[in-house]
Amino acid sequence: MHRRNFLKSTSLLAASLAAGQASAFRLWKNTAQKRVALVGTGIRGSTLWGKNLVDNYGEEVQFVGLCDINPGRLETVRKYMGVDCPTFTDFAEMMEQTKPEWVIVTTMDSTHDTFIVAAMEAGAHVITEKPMTTDAAKCQNILDTQQRTGREVLVTFNYRHTPHNTAIKQLLHDERVGPVTSVDFHWYLNVYHGASYFRRWHAYVENSGSLWVHKATHHFDLLNWWVGATPVEVTAYGALEHYGKNGPFRGASCRSCPHKTECPYYWDITEDESSMRLYVQNEEYDGYIRDSCVFREDINIWDKMSAQILYDNGVVVNYSLTTYSPYEGYRIAFNGQRGRIDSWEDIPYQRGEYSEEEQRALHGNEMNFDQEETPSEFHEIVVHDNFEPQYESVKVPKYRYGHGGGDKRMLDYLFVNPGADDPLGHMAGTRDGALSVLIGIAARRSIAERRAVRLDELVRV
Repeated sequence: MHRRNFLKSTSLLAASLAAGQASAFRLWKNTAQKRVALVGTGIRGSTLWGKNLVDNYGEEVQFVGLCDINPGRLETVRKYMGVDCPTFTDFAEMMEQTKPEWVIVTTMDSTHDTFIVAAMEAGAHVITEKPMTTDAAKCQNILDTQQRTGREVLVTFNYRHTPHNTAIKQLLHDERVGPVTSVDFHWYLNVYHGASYFRRWHAYVENSGSLWVHKATHHFDLLNWWVGATPVEVTAYGALEHYGKNGPFRGASCRSCPHKTECPYYWDITEDESSMRLYVQNEEYDGYIRDSCVFREDINIWDKMSAQILYDNGVVVNYSLTTYSPYEGYRIAFNGQRGRIDSWEDIPYQRGEYSEEEQRALHGNEMNFDQEETPSEFHEIVVHDNFEPQYESVKVPKYRYGHGGGDKRMLDYLFVNPGADDPLGHMAGTRDGALSVLIGIAARRSIAERRAVRLDELVRV
């Protein structure tokens, strides 16, 4: 194919993927309502998996129960969602009384396994937020329980479903630059979004598995999906050198801190309506402080991370995650036998502009799923062939809301037409969930033991 014709066709292909994937799963209406129970009514559970499903997937989903350890938040979320189903603080009691077909798990990461396993043993299928779990023993238990019960477990990797990442997958699937040999992948969390993890329960390895698991599981799953191979070995480095005990001062919470005027990380939670409604007004029930100090001395996760990942097909990945960057985004490059594919997301100087207001709002907009906007910007994927002076640019429409358009496309597949064709393998199960968390778990062990760690040391996948 002539080079200019290829450029035109790949650009149209990417545009078609971006515009069409959202509606492709609605071609055949699935009229059977699923009896669904939700465990975990925090921000993600109450919004994307709560009110959003009630408002936009009411024909497909019937909530039969809500469960949380915090009774105040339970009642707040029940009213917010606009449902009249019963609420429970005891998961076993909910399962016995409501007998859901599906359980959606959006609790603290370290407890995912408890509810995934209990739901399967009670006869239900499971939809779980990422990460699937946080350590090797819990991961093995999930895999063994699924094999024993035959229940279905879907892990919600919404980043797979974005038009941008889908277009990258299509180019790699088609071996546009030949078989991939190595990948460079660098993710940057800005000082607003990155700091938020250090205010919350995520700041402790025992709760989140660290950002190697809670956050990077997204990135590792993308790598596994893009490369189309199985990770086998990880060598990693990490440090806590910005947040936690490194801070010049600290307080119990932002609300009560005497350093409000001098701390660049001061966050006024009273200006965040959802956090006030969900957390502050219900602190009396479980003592959870949503605006904790990012400089708490007992924080034990890393804020700077780097890993080298070896795959069973010989591909080597160089990965890094930074949590205190001035801007949010990522860079990705795939080196192939016949060329190279480069892409990036939200790097401000690529567009010739930087806005602090935009950086503050970036993550909030990403979490907003109310309405998918008509794209006015494009992501760019650069394809460069060896021995060729010219490169080709594939333009993909850029969606800002709902995690780059991934949330809506994923939910359409889950609830509207779960039997639709999935040629690129967008939907993820327990094997995908296990491999993504095991890279992070292996990275933790690699740092602790100062050696390369094989995934088969950890779990039988």
